[in-house]
Amino acid sequence: MSKHDDAIGNSRAHWHIIRWIFWCFIRNAAQRVLMDRSLRNRTGREIRWLRTDIDLFLSQVSARTAHLRPLARLDALPNFGSRLMVELAIYTVAADQALRDSDLDPQSARDALADIGWSVYRRQLAFSSLPSRLVTRDPGKRLRWSIRGLLLFPFRPVGAPGYAAEVIREGEDIHTHFTHCPPQSFARRIAEEAGDPEALAGFANSWCKYDWPGADLIAADGHRGHYIRRQTLSAGDPVCDMCWAARAPGETSENNNEAGQ
Repeated sequence: MSKHDDAIGNSRAHWHIIRWIFWCFIRNAAQRVLMDRSLRNRTGREIRWLRTDIDLFLSQVSARTAHLRPLARLDALPNFGSRLMVELAIYTVAADQALRDSDLDPQSARDALADIGWSVYRRQLAFSSLPSRLVTRDPGKRLRWSIRGLLLFPFRPVGAPGYAAEVIREGEDIHTHFTHCPPQSFARRIAEEAGDPEALAGFANSWCKYDWPGADLIAADGHRGHYIRRQTLSAGDPVCDMCWAARAPGETSENNNEAGQ
């Protein structure tokens, strides 16, 4: 970890700015998703949240985030990228808890969480992959260049307790076999040590399912199936065995990881 990275990662002023930016993204995504989607309450009745419902949810997320942050052990993480991703995971777990404690049906709450997270993730991924999508029309190059950039920041594999991964190139495809994921470790800690066993399920239903559409977004060739994973850390497997396929083998989806879920 460089001295510059360490300075950014430990600066209180920087973190105030980063958290404010994160909160703006998350608040706007939650308002957009929850205002537009149909929800179900615990009796199975279809409802739509009003502005007052959404404001109450956001205030609960803010309060829970402050409670969860000390449990994230950010200071123990080795680099800024790991801390940044765990910070996002804190908001995810806080939102998951607030939705589960509302009057929503559990599945409706999980789906709402996944859609809020995807709204944030999609915009960040579209921005980070924009240079490769502007420079080349080749989906393989778009994936390789984008993934290489993401492996420099924020997913730089510096080893546990940060990200740990083996990166393999096979022809036009790139494999990233992650054996340690700090956000997943945080969600698991909340599930196993903080008395909230559903926290890991909410994380897995959101973060762990974004890479399929994310890979297709980066490749931007009109096809699905640019990502394959059959094992995942959140399911208790020893690795997230990701393959970023330059040429989509077919119209696949997250079904190709059913054995690992």
